[in-house]
Amino acid sequence: MAYDVDFNNVSTVGLESSSVGGALAGLRANEARYFKNKYSHVFAVEPASKAGQTIGWVHRILKQERDLVIQSRPLEATAFQVENIRIAYVFYESGLSINVMYTIDDKKKRAVGFKLSDGMEVPAELASRFKFARQKSKLAGTIRGSFLVIKGEY
Repeated sequence: MAYDVDFNNVSTVGLESSSVGGALAGLRANEARYFKNKYSHVFAVEPASKAGQTIGWVHRILKQERDLVIQSRPLEATAFQVENIRIAYVFYESGLSINVMYTIDDKKKRAVGFKLSDGMEVPAELASRFKFARQKSKLAGTIRGSFLVIKGEY
């Protein structure tokens, strides 16, 4: 069952099996706050067991663009559109969050973002391929992030 992420009262609901569940919940709340403030969109997630199409789309992009396969188990996902941007998020048990920002009408503004929850190690499948920049968040502590530009059509 999908539920709205509350960024005022951060909860680990759905993320309990993660060893960095509190930090991952903060990261998820940080994303929810961003979309509420920028687009007035309510960020709702659903369990991975109900989000197969979204997770499949994200994983297909990773595989075809960079031959990447994420080793961690997906816990939750969401997909929605704001303005002309198709957006998908997958939150993983390791503390990793992956998002796809896919503009409908501008092929030059499509990317996959990787965010690491505070306290987690860089996943082996990403460590040698990406450099991660740090940013501070009141909700999530220190977030490390990186991205790749999408070149194909999905």
